[in-house]
Amino acid sequence: MTDFTLNAQARTDLGKGASRRLRRLASQVPAVVYGGDKAPESITMLAKEVAKLFENEAAFSHVIELNIDGTKQNVVVKAMQRHPAKQFIMHADFIRVVAGQKLTATVAVHFINEEAPVKKGGEISHVVAEIEVSCEAKDLPEFIEVDLADAEIGAVIHLSDLKAPKGVTFVALDHGNDLAVANVHAPRVAPEATAE
Repeated sequence: MTDFTLNAQARTDLGKGASRRLRRLASQVPAVVYGGDKAPESITMLAKEVAKLFENEAAFSHVIELNIDGTKQNVVVKAMQRHPAKQFIMHADFIRVVAGQKLTATVAVHFINEEAPVKKGGEISHVVAEIEVSCEAKDLPEFIEVDLADAEIGAVIHLSDLKAPKGVTFVALDHGNDLAVANVHAPRVAPEATAE
């Protein structure tokens, strides 16, 4: 298992202009840590460290040890803002992990056995790439697996069709929203008619 750690410094220079200066002049990423019983904390991190950590998609769904000026705390990523064209990280929001307290996190979806419905002549459309889950930090999965081995043409796979790992619930289902995750459909282009 990989250890996810990130060094940060407290930030007192706040606001949009200050954030722009941090990104442009110091190659830093502004961020906010909130949650638990502490006040929100504005921090800054080295852009290259942030980029290196988040090259691994698992970092988005793991507890990260955040070292702020020598004080360590466990956090998870709540939101990440990327530059629309260049894709570098512009801002991050982290939530403190409190033992025994449930947290909400976004977890990647991994589709497996996709060749099975394709062999039957179907095409697969992925409707979501990630799912919001609720669980304790110790139960946070690295990803949610969607097995398409038995999917038939015309099938729609919903959240309720997925098996949530132990201790994990899907936030959308908790709110009565059974989202579609993927569907298998007949090819959109009809085979060409043979000339008579």
